Amino acid sequence: MSDRLSALLQRFELRAQVFHGGPLCGVASFDEQQGVGHLHLLRQGAVVVTDAQGTATQLDAPSVLFFPRPHTHQLQPLGADGAELVCASVDFGSGDSNPLLRALPTCLVVPLERLLGLNLTQQLLFEEAFRPRCGHDAVVNRLTEVLLIQVLRHAIEQRLVDGGLMAGLADPRLHKALVAMHEEPSRHWTLDALAAQAGMSRARFAAHFSRCVGTPPGEYLASWRIGLARTLLRRGVPVKQVAAEVGYANASALGRAFTQRVGSPPATWVAQHTVPLHSMVQS
Repeated sequence: MSDRLSALLQRFELRAQVFHGGPLCGVASFDEQQGVGHLHLLRQGAVVVTDAQGTATQLDAPSVLFFPRPHTHQLQPLGADGAELVCASVDFGSGDSNPLLRALPTCLVVPLERLLGLNLTQQLLFEEAFRPRCGHDAVVNRLTEVLLIQVLRHAIEQRLVDGGLMAGLADPRLHKALVAMHEEPSRHWTLDALAAQAGMSRARFAAHFSRCVGTPPGEYLASWRIGLARTLLRRGVPVKQVAAEVGYANASALGRAFTQRVGSPPATWVAQHTVPLHSMVQS
């Protein structure tokens, strides 16, 4: 079976930073203005999670609580003994360029008892988070990233998300075409070629893809390419090289497609999304 996540994770770097491991005895608030997602791993106790609209959800069993995008929320422990949690910020390093990030719900809650294959990761993470030793930060951050990947794997395998890219990756036929696009964005993909990857006729593939993923195959491919282009441009890759890597004949072709979708040509966009060196030094 083709790997449904690796190409996405290689293109968009996943980074987690644990900032709390232990008892939570008071209200903890998280603001979407921080610009990162959050993962909360409830080890024991109970908490009430409240979002910016005042919607409250009570968790009284060990669970993973994952906010993939910046989202204002609060955690309030229940009972005299509070609750024990590991909390981490999560950054996919790509904003809305990452189709996986866009496909995930605002919040994903998974009881730990359903994550049977994650027992060892959980145990190691809890042990490191609650008993700091040499290399503590590096170990807990890497373990949290591993846990997140396993949660994403679980969400795909169990079809926890019923639309968008996550639904497409869960589909036994469509995921083959999606993985092919993710792994080889520079290839000249036609509808016939993508349908062949899925083992379907052209018409059935196009209809099934649009119904399941929510957008036609060509539109998804174009968005994927421009998302990759934005990521590469942020890293300082020259426009000509970016064009070749994401499937455009030359810099001019990329520029036209980029302007149509983003609203400005690559050079202008880069200037608007790059922090000047002197500003970073002053900060």
